Amino acid sequence: QVQLVESGGGLVQAGGSLRLSCGASGRTLSSYVAGWFRQAPGKEREFVAAISLIGGRTSYAQFVKGRFTISRDNAKSTVYLQMNSLRPEDTAVYYCAAALALIVGDFPQIDGNKYDYWGAGTQVTVSS
Repeated sequence: QVQLVESGGGLVQAGGSLRLSCGASGRTLSSYVAGWFRQAPGKEREFVAAISLIGGRTSYAQFVKGRFTISRDNAKSTVYLQMNSLRPEDTAVYYCAAALALIVGDFPQIDGNKYDYWGAGTQVTVSS
């Protein structure tokens, strides 16, 4: 099993930036495709970004394209989400997820049901 821990959330003004990190323990993350999801109060969880094993392929939700960048460092078993030009509507708990590529395939997975491992989440609050 792999355990995921997110960090880097916080309070930021609109237009600001944050970088979220998702560290893995238990097993190296190099065998897992990874993704970021978010859930705002009263709303369902939604896909944000995903990345393939080596990082050559990525996928983004339309509402974050051009503002967020997902990346990974397999040597550090860490996945990142760089968030720029943040907006109040980006306020949510952000979750990191991982799925074994041998099972789901080595491409960015946008379906949350494909992921077996989830972190506890990190709060991102964007003030206007």
